[in-house]
Amino acid sequence: MSVEDQLAVAETVYRYATGIDTRDFELYRSIFAPEVAIDFSSYSDREPATVTAEAWVASVLPLFCGLDATQHSMTNPLVEVDGDGARCRMYMQAHHVHRPDDPTSWFTIGGFYDDTLVRSADGPAGWLITGVTLTVLWRRGDADIMVAAAADGRDVLGGSGS
Repeated sequence: MSVEDQLAVAETVYRYATGIDTRDFELYRSIFAPEVAIDFSSYSDREPATVTAEAWVASVLPLFCGLDATQHSMTNPLVEVDGDGARCRMYMQAHHVHRPDDPTSWFTIGGFYDDTLVRSADGPAGWLITGVTLTVLWRRGDADIMVAAAADGRDVLGGSGS
């Protein structure tokens, strides 16, 4: 396992946060394999599923377009590379702001992501994410702002979600 591979895998996962927080959904899409296994069941009632990357990105657009700001901080990458496959655990805090002037409309979660990746020349850093599992360890604030933000985002997007 080379240091270069370890850094490239971590960089791919960091681009997850950058794409969301800057609303660069082209960048966000670029880090995923054509199909991706998503498991956010520790956050919501959504069942784990394998979906196309396009469907995944389209599903998060309303939420993140409806929030005024987000900051996903990712730290302590633990990377394991085995040939053309890799795993990465990245600790995270995700701060969501629906209305900047109203701290009661903020919601933060903390925990970690466990990602699986495959080596690919199509990835900006040479790797693509094939699976994302979010484990939420704690929550602070009002989770209901996420529903309101998604509704606002659907309005911004013209009701289509994409």
